[in-house]
Amino acid sequence: MYLLLLLSILQHPVLEVCSCPSLCACAYGNSGTSELRGVQCSDPRISAVPINVPADTVKLRLEKTLITKVPRAAFYNLSELLFLWLTYNSITTIHPSSFVNLKALRELRLDGNLLTAFPWEGLRDMPRLHTLGLHNNRLSSLPSHAALFLLNITYLDLSSNRLTILSAELLDLWFPLPDQRGGSVQRRILGLHDNPWLCDCQISLVVSLSMSIGSPVVLMDQLVTCSRSLGQSGMLLNKVELPRCMRPSIQPAATKVISPLGSNVILRCDATGYPTPTLTWVKTSTNIAAIRTSSGRMKSFPGFWKVVRCMQGSPRVGVRWSIISLDALSYKDAGEYRCQARNMAGIAEAPIKLKVVGVTRLSRLPKKKYQKTPPKSSSINKKPNRTPKASPTPLLKNNQIPQIITAPFKKNITKTAPGFVDKRLNMNSKGPKKMTKKTIKTILELSGNTTDPTPNTKV
Repeated sequence: MYLLLLLSILQHPVLEVCSCPSLCACAYGNSGTSELRGVQCSDPRISAVPINVPADTVKLRLEKTLITKVPRAAFYNLSELLFLWLTYNSITTIHPSSFVNLKALRELRLDGNLLTAFPWEGLRDMPRLHTLGLHNNRLSSLPSHAALFLLNITYLDLSSNRLTILSAELLDLWFPLPDQRGGSVQRRILGLHDNPWLCDCQISLVVSLSMSIGSPVVLMDQLVTCSRSLGQSGMLLNKVELPRCMRPSIQPAATKVISPLGSNVILRCDATGYPTPTLTWVKTSTNIAAIRTSSGRMKSFPGFWKVVRCMQGSPRVGVRWSIISLDALSYKDAGEYRCQARNMAGIAEAPIKLKVVGVTRLSRLPKKKYQKTPPKSSSINKKPNRTPKASPTPLLKNNQIPQIITAPFKKNITKTAPGFVDKRLNMNSKGPKKMTKKTIKTILELSGNTTDPTPNTKV
């Protein structure tokens, strides 16, 4: 019974995944306290990437086989893989998604194959990759966009291919300008020898800078030859008189521009250098995006607070001009514009100050400063709803009665002496009235005289 159970366990499909692929050799290597599994497949009868490689494999070597292509997600189950060697096979194509789920991979070698192109965007699936070997293939170009995916690569072997030129983007990555270095610069080891390089400024600068002290790039072999130059085929770069790189120089059409409000203005600058520099416009008064183009057509850039059109052109090698057009100027357009020229030899810039002038209209003028004061008798100076300052009420002597204004009364208000108003006297009649003793007594109390009048007083 136990024997049948053991046989059923050995035939379980899970164990088949952990078994070693046919025509391959599996072994464990010690690394401290853990054991790492390594798989090596070197049989010339293998024509495809094995699909049953154990999931705990750390190092996989597929060498000297008849494998011609690497399909999509060929190593998806090998999430713990650290080293992948696909050397000296017959690989011609690699799918861009071949390396999906290889997040731990550190080293990828494809030396000795028949690759004419490499899927550089596939490096995004290997964020920890530091070593990439492409020695002895058939690569004829190194595209500019490859620089986007080589940021973490510290060892890149491109030797023994068919490369002729290097792009400016790659040179910016390997030899950053001083103002672009963010802290410490990562050193890289490059293999560029045994390629039919065009003897130009770029490859010459790489070789010369790699020999300088503290260079961020170290060449595996400094015996780099140029094979495509008039009368200099096969000569070493350090023995050939090559065109020297020239740092850009820039000349603006004007350093200060004054333009009226609402008008259109064009800013221009010209630059020279070798290689031909590229031009960039930056408005330094605000945090806005720079505008840059190398085409000769107008292009809009929404990076500014308004749409700005830019155009560049290169009439000959080493010369480039650029203009930007600002329409319907406003006060926000005023400020300093910088035209920057850069190539692999350096960077230069020139400021252009733009001033926007116009007439400011005052919507309302102050009255006291620009308007004459009207005469006192004018009704303009009369302030409505304000009671004139009352004169102090004179003290009445004994037996004196204040004069009562007998004009028609309104709103239950009684007036006595000038400035004297009493609301407690309720006189609603339209004509004069005889006052009683009580009324006279009240008036005297209000005026401050408490002496009673003679009973024979008549009003």
